[in-house]
Amino acid sequence: MIETTMLRLGIVCDLVEERWPSMDLVAEMLCTQLRRFHVQAVQAARICPRLIPRFERLPVLKGRRIAFNADRLLNRFWDYPRHLRERLSDFDCFHICDHSYAHLTHELPAKRTGVFCHDLDCFRCLLDPRSEPRPRWFRAMTRRILRGLQKASAVFYSTAGMGRRLLQSRLLDPDRLVYAPYGVSPEFHPGPDDLDSLSRVAIGCHDTPFVLHVGSCIPRKRIDVLLHVFAAVKARFPELMLVQVGGEWTAAQREQIEGLGIERAVRQLRGLDRRTLAALYRRARVVLQPSEAEGFGLPVLEALACAALVVASDIAVLREVGGDGAVYCPVADLSCWAETIERLLTHSQEAPDPAQRLARAQRFSWRQHAHTILQAYAKN
Repeated sequence: MIETTMLRLGIVCDLVEERWPSMDLVAEMLCTQLRRFHVQAVQAARICPRLIPRFERLPVLKGRRIAFNADRLLNRFWDYPRHLRERLSDFDCFHICDHSYAHLTHELPAKRTGVFCHDLDCFRCLLDPRSEPRPRWFRAMTRRILRGLQKASAVFYSTAGMGRRLLQSRLLDPDRLVYAPYGVSPEFHPGPDDLDSLSRVAIGCHDTPFVLHVGSCIPRKRIDVLLHVFAAVKARFPELMLVQVGGEWTAAQREQIEGLGIERAVRQLRGLDRRTLAALYRRARVVLQPSEAEGFGLPVLEALACAALVVASDIAVLREVGGDGAVYCPVADLSCWAETIERLLTHSQEAPDPAQRLARAQRFSWRQHAHTILQAYAKN
C-alpha cells in the first residue's frame, strides 16, 4: 500500500519524434483528466525524453529511413531505460501508455507499474510465427517486450474484444486485466464548422464533396479496399474526392492509385491538429473505416462525435465502438462497400440519424478512462 497522501504517477509516453498520434493522444488525455478531476488524489507527470539522433547525424545515412529506425531502437532500448533509472525516486507508480514500450517495465518496480495494451500486433511474430516470420534478433526484442508486459502489476485494455483476445492468448493473469475504454477529445463535436482550420488544408473541401479515411496505411487498414471502392463510387459521382489523413502511401498503394486513374481525386494529409481533423469529419460526406483488424478504432468514435456518417468493416471491435451509430459492410466485400456508399451519398436519411450517432459517442469518456486507471494504481 502506498503510504503517501498523494499518489505520484509517472506517465511513460512514446517518444514524440516517432509521431504516433493515437499514442500521444492517450497519454495527453490521461494526464489532462487526472490533473483536472483528481488533483487532490494524484500528482501526474509525463515522462518523455527527447530522442537522441546518432545514425541520422551520419552524412552517409542522413535522411534515410533506416537511420531513423536505428535511432528509434537505440533510444527505446538504451536511452529510455537509462532515463527511467534516474527518475525511480520521483514517482510511486508508473503507467506505460503503449505496450510496445513494455520492455521498460524491466527498469521499473514491476509491482507498481502498469501497461496499456492496445492490441496484440506487436507480438504476432511470437504468437503466430508462420503468418509473420521475423529474424531472430527481432523475435528476441519482441520477447523482451512481452516479458515486460507480463511482469506489470496491471494491464489495461480498451474493448471487450481485446479483453477476450488477451484471455484466449493466456499470456497474462486474468486478475491483472483492467478494462479502460478510450474517450472523445473535446475538439470532436457536431459543430459549428471551423472554417479557419479547413482553410489551412488545400483540398477544396469548402465546395467539393469528399469521403474521408483517417489512420495509417499499414496492411490491416485495407487501403487496397479503400482505393478500389473509391474508384468504383467515383465512376458514379465524378466530382467526389478521397481525403486520407495520417498515413503515407506505400509504393504498392501509389501504383494502385495510378492504375485506377484516381491520382487527381486523392489527397493525403499528415500532421493535422485535432481541430482541423474534427472540421474534416464534419464536412466529409462519409467517413470510411475498411480495416480487417483494429485495437479500438478511434476514428470511428471521433467521427460519430462530430455527427459524421460512418461506414465501417463489420468486425467485432468496430461494432463494439460504433454500435447503432454506424453502418457496416463485410471486410473486403468490394461490391457491398460500393453499393452502400453510393446509396448513402444519394439517400443519407437511410443512415443512423445524427442524434443516434452523437448518443453513441457520448458513451465514451476520457474522464472515466482516467478514473479507472487511477483506481487501479490506488489499490496497489
